[in-house]
Amino acid sequence: MSLIDFLLLLIVAGICGGLGQAIAGYSRAGCLGSIAIGFIGALLGTWIARETQLPEFLVVNVGGGVSFPIVWSVIGSIIFVAILSIFVRPRRR
Repeated sequence: MSLIDFLLLLIVAGICGGLGQAIAGYSRAGCLGSIAIGFIGALLGTWIARETQLPEFLVVNVGGGVSFPIVWSVIGSIIFVAILSIFVRPRRR
């Protein structure tokens, strides 16, 4: 995997994490947090899809055979952010 492929993977994960945060309605993470949430969401969403025997939708292939499931990443990000928002206290203004 080249540097360009890795950067493209980070951008896709950041967009998926940002979408998950926007849909869940909880946004305390910045750009790096969105990327991390996107990757965690991809792991969580793919695991849920495998356990329930659902197919992968809209998979982006990056570089040397690395596939990134967009739909399951967004769904996993929504679930992860919703769980995260339960355990983290809201900010005081």
